[in-house]
Amino acid sequence: MTNPTHPQRRRTRIVATLGPATDPPGVLDALLQAGVDVVRLNFSHGDPAGQQARALAVREAAARLGVEVGILADLPGPKLRIEKFADGRVQLKAGDRFDLVARADAAPGTVREVGISYLGLPSDVKPGDTLLLDDGLMQLRVESVEGDRIATTVLNDGALSDRKGLNRLGGGLSLGALTDRDRELIRVAAELDVDFIAVSFCRNAADMEEARALARAAGSDAALVSKIERAEAIENLGEIVDASDVVMVARGDLGVEIGDAELPGLQKKIIRESLLRNKVVITATQMLQSMVDNPIPTRAEVLDVANAVIDGTDAVMLSQETAAGSYPVRAVEAMARICLGAERQFEMDTDFEKAPRNLERVDQAIAMASMFLSEHIGVRAIIAMTESGGTARFLSRFRSSVPIYGLSRYAGARRRMALMRDVFPIDFDSRGLAARDAAREALKVLHAKQCLDVGDRVMFTSGDHMEHHGATNTLRILQVGPEGRAEGLGDL
Repeated sequence: MTNPTHPQRRRTRIVATLGPATDPPGVLDALLQAGVDVVRLNFSHGDPAGQQARALAVREAAARLGVEVGILADLPGPKLRIEKFADGRVQLKAGDRFDLVARADAAPGTVREVGISYLGLPSDVKPGDTLLLDDGLMQLRVESVEGDRIATTVLNDGALSDRKGLNRLGGGLSLGALTDRDRELIRVAAELDVDFIAVSFCRNAADMEEARALARAAGSDAALVSKIERAEAIENLGEIVDASDVVMVARGDLGVEIGDAELPGLQKKIIRESLLRNKVVITATQMLQSMVDNPIPTRAEVLDVANAVIDGTDAVMLSQETAAGSYPVRAVEAMARICLGAERQFEMDTDFEKAPRNLERVDQAIAMASMFLSEHIGVRAIIAMTESGGTARFLSRFRSSVPIYGLSRYAGARRRMALMRDVFPIDFDSRGLAARDAAREALKVLHAKQCLDVGDRVMFTSGDHMEHHGATNTLRILQVGPEGRAEGLGDL
């Protein structure tokens, strides 16, 4: 049931990467006001001191503006790169021989050869393999492997410059997801008290489990994000999703490894698999790439973002557009506008026949019952009292036609909820209140914030012992009375 007195609120979340373009005074505040829900610190660039300064600036800006903003630390991972050239750049021609040298002391590159960062590459390739440089713009065919030297033939004309990425078409490289540098940076992320840690180039559940263990050992309770960007990750998708809190469709390297033609279908598959397994999902990479240099997006980019929203993604992400682009605030404004437009076209078709059966957790069962009833009896909102944000996440996996207000006294839980589609985190302390009293106070708070009007019917989930994680076991249907008072306090 839609209340026409309430303006449409954007339900898809926006992640924006910080960088040099967001550092000038006033830009960060403008980004948050434009609609950023989670900021991304790209640990591939900068140093820990710089990231610490940005994290502190985010916390201060969020407090100043009164908004809940999460921080995502994105680990570099084992990014394969060529090393530097003597002159910074070479021009290669199709048919020429060009060698990749897997040696730590390789000389600066020339038009004939260049060093590579991954010294194990000669063991992972064979004659006939295709190697892709610079996001696939330069292609090489492996002719032979001679010790630490990989002899290749250039397949297309093009320029090649320092430190460009390298992939093998079809994947199959043996290097693990976490480097020694990543392990150090997990400790840095813990010190910054980030809300999310993203693991780049994960291959399987073991990579995610190692990252989680390292984060917990460092004192971090951050949610773990698996970046799906290797061909091997597609083969192990189910186990990776299960081992993650959040899944990112990292379309850059994934598209290079599997080919552009396969990418749209895989994006839909990853989003669908994440939702079915009760995980949050982000769609990322080049969503509004033209806005690095231009003030408006292309029509193709508009359609790309809208299709991800219609597919059901929780969040869409901006990378270079905000980190280094000429129009970072406009990019966020455009993203928010496109999400709202797509959400107006989004048709709710919740298929409860496909919902999980034989649920072992009461809070999951309460969430499913809430969503089923909200679709059949008509409510203005669902209110979830939650310690960790888990109940709100279960609720949001069923794409609802009503907003979900996640009420928690924990700032970390509220910031993690900021990444969940349809969920609006609210600061609320239920300590010392009986469940019915907490319901009454929650309605007053939401009425005062103009989230609810007199006469609105809502569903309210809570636990008998509300200070315990996973304790949600009660569902109530309430109506907002005068001055936000709760009416019809009946339990289901």
